[in-house]
Amino acid sequence: MTGEYTRLTRFLPGADTSAFGGKTHAYPEEVFIVSGRLYDQAFNRWLEAGEYASRPPGERHGPFKTDVGCVVLEVSFPNRVVGEKSS
Repeated sequence: MTGEYTRLTRFLPGADTSAFGGKTHAYPEEVFIVSGRLYDQAFNRWLEAGEYASRPPGERHGPFKTDVGCVVLEVSFPNRVVGEKSS
């Protein structure tokens, strides 16, 4: 097993993860917005349906919010750790 994983996450309309703050990981991660849109506070931008983002190890992302809801496809590679463990 590689430890890599893929998941679909659904955010309901009005979802807001501000209480959890932003995150960084010591491994790369990729996301694709399947439907709706998601606001990434770290980049001060909306990711719209059809957009793809590649996050290198250590890149801060989030917190997130959505007005209309969204479905996000995430692919993570925790066995490709660079530096210390994820936070």
